[in-house]
Amino acid sequence: MKDKANVAIIGASGYTGGELMRLLLNHPDMNVTMATSRRLAGESVSTVHKNLDGLMDLKFTDFDASAVKEQCDAAFLAVPHGTAMDVVPELIDSDLKIVDLSADYRLPADVFEQVYGIAHKDPRDVIFGLPELHPEVKNEKFVANPGCYPTGATLSAAPLAHEGLLDMAIFDSKSGVTGAGINPTPVSHYPNMAENVQPYKLTNHRHRAEVKQELTALGGEFDLSFTPHVVPAIRGILTTAHLFTRQSLSAEDVKNIYEKFYENSPFVRVIDGIPSLGSVRGSNFCHIGFEVDEHNNRIVVISVIDNLVKGASGQAIQNMNLMCGFEETAGIWNAGLAP
Repeated sequence: MKDKANVAIIGASGYTGGELMRLLLNHPDMNVTMATSRRLAGESVSTVHKNLDGLMDLKFTDFDASAVKEQCDAAFLAVPHGTAMDVVPELIDSDLKIVDLSADYRLPADVFEQVYGIAHKDPRDVIFGLPELHPEVKNEKFVANPGCYPTGATLSAAPLAHEGLLDMAIFDSKSGVTGAGINPTPVSHYPNMAENVQPYKLTNHRHRAEVKQELTALGGEFDLSFTPHVVPAIRGILTTAHLFTRQSLSAEDVKNIYEKFYENSPFVRVIDGIPSLGSVRGSNFCHIGFEVDEHNNRIVVISVIDNLVKGASGQAIQNMNLMCGFEETAGIWNAGLAP
């Protein structure tokens, strides 16, 4: 690939599309040359993404697969679930590198159909783009970017799963309202959200399937539960993972296991104490802290990520960096926005 990759963002009018453009503004190896939106074709991207005013001189265009393949080296699909499977077949038969931020290719087609309740039009085996677990993304031309909840939950438990130590995992995750997307809903309506915590889909959230897929691949079968909540914050996901182990572990044991597992993962930090959402906001980092409950063979692990960065657009860029042979950290090596 040439020194500077021309990039298309397909479905660029939402939060993840805007975040991709924000992060790629100063990327040393990628240049956004196309941003598509059927609804907003012809309008400046800054009419929707006000933070890009004067910084990105692009107008939305209608999606044209031939133009993307002819003019671009890489494409990010930031389209709704169920839409990517219509787009991918038009793009895949080229040299284009593709990262899909939707759920369409994260799961095997039969599992996807069961979880999402829609028929899959384009079944194919695709690498799950969590680089800390799948460094083989560097050899791929098409990668499925993980969901935001599964990223925080999976990273919180992966080291213990890898050691075959998990007997039960219970994930309690709390997300900012941007996780629901750019279109307002009754949940995100200010009077309903302010000063409130809203649990939902207590036992059957669709992201459970991704967490189970990745952790059982590491450590075999074990009991796994996941419950999400929306909290009155704009960005961020804090996951409290109650991890019950097959044997007693000391704090030193756990620290050694986590530090060894993530020793080559530049965006995961195992810290002392309880992680803070503010420490990772706006960044591609995941901070992990833990405490050992020696009475119950339980490790309480806290992970924090920015749902729009490590949970979506930043991780997509991390994947694309690896796929294109760029530095893994290129364009996304920045600290969180604390305070």
